[in-house]
Amino acid sequence: MNNDLKIIISQKEHIHGIYEIEKLCFEHPQSEQSLLNDLNGNSVFFCCVCESGKVVGYINADTVLDEAYVVNVCVHPDYRRLGIGERLLKALCDYCCDNSFSFVTLEVRQSNMAAISLYTKLGFEKAGLRKSFYTHPTEDADIMTLYFKKNRR
Repeated sequence: MNNDLKIIISQKEHIHGIYEIEKLCFEHPQSEQSLLNDLNGNSVFFCCVCESGKVVGYINADTVLDEAYVVNVCVHPDYRRLGIGERLLKALCDYCCDNSFSFVTLEVRQSNMAAISLYTKLGFEKAGLRKSFYTHPTEDADIMTLYFKKNRR
């Protein structure tokens, strides 16, 4: 991965770039206002990766007490397979570990083998199933969870 690509805390000025990635990656992207609301929430982890001021990837997660729930991990199609998604997930996991979280969890399409492989590599385990969680096409989601033990992954 290009060493100039750094993970930074998302700010208001990043929202439009994040929204542009949403539109490229999701059939039903969140609105810019919804993303801004997430950014301004007190219980949200929200980071992005930029290259020359352009957002090329982001992660956001809701937190409840000592639990983290990944909302999205998304990388611009032109920047995939460069380790950006992995670095974003590791940043979230480091944050969770440093703040004594019990676990971080997410849903993933059962057909998304690349994502499942990444999550497994990082220590996530299948913890459940959500029937017909995704649409277009309808598909089940695996719930994958990474449990922390006393600030150690």
